[in-house]
Parts: sequence; structure tokens; C-alpha cells
Amino acid sequence: MLTIWGRKTSSNVQALMWCIGELQLSYVRHDAGHKYKVTDTDFFYSLNPNRTVPVIQDGSAPPLWETGAILRYLANCYGPETFWPQDAQKKANVDRWAEWAKINVAMAFTAPVFWRVVRTPESERDEGVIKQAMVSLEKSLSIAEVQFGKHDFLAGEAFSMADIQLGHILYRYFDIDVVRQPFQNLRAYYDRLCLRPAFQEHVIVSYEDLRV
Repeated sequence: MLTIWGRKTSSNVQALMWCIGELQLSYVRHDAGHKYKVTDTDFFYSLNPNRTVPVIQDGSAPPLWETGAILRYLANCYGPETFWPQDAQKKANVDRWAEWAKINVAMAFTAPVFWRVVRTPESERDEGVIKQAMVSLEKSLSIAEVQFGKHDFLAGEAFSMADIQLGHILYRYFDIDVVRQPFQNLRAYYDRLCLRPAFQEHVIVSYEDLRV
């Protein structure tokens, strides 16, 4: 049984929970972070000295933190061959796209775009800065657009851990009030993700309580 600490509106927690849902793992999740606090307690510090979510504990094993490390742990322990291959070269292909998505897409979206649009009062928003952040973000998304013209999923023809790292931010990307490029292949990919029950449950989640 997995124990998770983290609120369902955290994008990193959503990535983790989506992965857990896809792998059909049993879990208990405790709200932590943002309005739930918990992260400021001595108990949580013993779990993660960074005081960030998510954190997981698999049975009686030591707690794990950092989303990418947690996803790799779950993939190694519980993922099927298509999700996280055993062959080193095939695994590296999935891993490189997962890292690319985290560093070049998720990190370029969450703070530079999402926080400035959703978590900043309208009177304080700098539309020019947001527009420039979107230009930077969509330079990376244009790489995904080309990839989805060749394959159904980010690392090839099978759903894999790489799709977790990219796909978990797309609900917000397509939902927030910004001007987007008409990425037809990316949109078709997102529409395919929306058919997945675990994506519906753990990623298509209201973020209204994050608005200021």
C-alpha cells in the first residue's frame, strides 16, 4: 500500500497520482501543502526536509520525495514493459523524453505562465511577460507537435512514463485564458489523454482554489 502526502491541486501530485492510477496501485493520500499546510510540521520535515509535495511511502520503506525520482521508482517496481522498458536503450528513450518534458515544458509552464495567469491578481499581471513566456514554452511544444506527427505518444507508439511528465500540464495549458498556437497534433494527443480514466480522475481537476 502506498501512502502519499500532497494536495490534489498540485501539478506534481497530479503527475504522481496519474501514474498510480495508470498502474492501478492501491494508495491512501493525505492532503498537504497550500491551504492544508502540514508541510510546516515536524512530522512532515521528517518525511521531506524540503517541505514540498509529493512524498510517498511504499509500505514500511523509507519515504521518497522529488516527483521524477518517485515516478521512476514506481515505474521500476510496478510498470509494464511498454511503460518503462527493461532494455537500457529503450528505457533511455523514454527517460530522455520524460526529462525533456519536465525541464523544457512543465517548468516553462507552471511558474512562468500558470502562476502569472491564475495565481496573480488581474490588476498585477504583466501581459507582455506572459506573452513572452508563452513564446518560450511553445518553442518546446513545437518539438512535441512534430513528435506527435510521427507517433501516438511522446516516446513512441506506447503510453509511457514520458507521457506522465508531459501530459499532466496539458489540461491547464488548454484550459487557461491565453492565446495558444494551433498545435493540431498536440491537441489530438491531449484529446487522447482525456479518454484515459486515470487522467480524468487525477489531472482534470479544478484549480479554482489556487486563484487569488
